[in-house]
Amino acid sequence: MGVWQLLEMGLVMLLGLLGVLVPGVPGLAIVWAAVAWWALSDTTGTAWAVLAGATGLLLLAQALKLLMPPRRLKAAGAPRRSLLTGGIAAIAGFFLLPVVGGILGFLGGLYGAERVRLGSHGAGWTSARTVLRSGGYSVLVELFACLLVVGAWAGVVIWA
Repeated sequence: MGVWQLLEMGLVMLLGLLGVLVPGVPGLAIVWAAVAWWALSDTTGTAWAVLAGATGLLLLAQALKLLMPPRRLKAAGAPRRSLLTGGIAAIAGFFLLPVVGGILGFLGGLYGAERVRLGSHGAGWTSARTVLRSGGYSVLVELFACLLVVGAWAGVVIWA
């Protein structure tokens, strides 16, 4: 498989990660489709194992999202920009501090955006907790599952 094809798949996966943060865009499906495309192009056992693991993990994330409260982020009063800031910080954090950095980046980015918007620590922390309760947890679960899949794909591509 060529470098350009791998780069294209990586860009599609990045689009899927950002799609998790935008309502109406099926980020999970985009990430899964990119992994399936890669597995069909690179027919090794490792590629099929990554596809099977990605399928199971993304199905588990969908099941967990059904158990969480529905997204009502507008009711929380926080702008969409705060959640987008948290998501971008999660993507950066995941690759800077593997696995744990995704969660810490999301929470830190969300809190930081709310603190800047509201101007104080207490108000920022309260608003961040309200956003998490009103749908931020489901975004975090979906984003974290996609980050794990992209991380597994990147690890196999780099070290295999």
